[in-house]
Amino acid sequence: MKKYLFILSVLVMGLASCVKNNSNPQPVVDPAVQAKADDEAIAVYLAAHTSITATKDPSGLYYQILEPGTGAAITATSALVVNYVGKDIKDVQFETRDNAAYSLTQLIPGWQIGLPKIKNGGKILLIIPSGLAYGPYANGSIPPNSVVIFTVTVKSVDGVTPAI
Repeated sequence: MKKYLFILSVLVMGLASCVKNNSNPQPVVDPAVQAKADDEAIAVYLAAHTSITATKDPSGLYYQILEPGTGAAITATSALVVNYVGKDIKDVQFETRDNAAYSLTQLIPGWQIGLPKIKNGGKILLIIPSGLAYGPYANGSIPPNSVVIFTVTVKSVDGVTPAI
């Protein structure tokens, strides 16, 4: 009897290991091809928005410092309170928040790269290619491989509000 149970359990485990889990499939995207497509889309966006004088960071992030801030510098371990507006590349707003509290390490790479370019009290425009945003995954109403644009105002760094 033990012999049959053993054979049955091996058979069940073998069949179970063959079942595909499609609940979170890995998307197939060539990062270099996507980065080029994002860069082209950003170039078109910037050509249509001539008031934006964004700088391209070596990471691929585009940013424009709207107000540099005068308070404390933002570091990788900073706890932040920010106001922000998020839009897609067609200027459709998908999110806005006031007094949102985050640790910089919790945020998408585009924010982690961009926010340390300003200080407490500063304001920055971030045009973030998909590889530095949500990548090949959808996030709420944001489709996979989307360039996203955030205007972020830093209200406090590590619990300190800048003097006005």
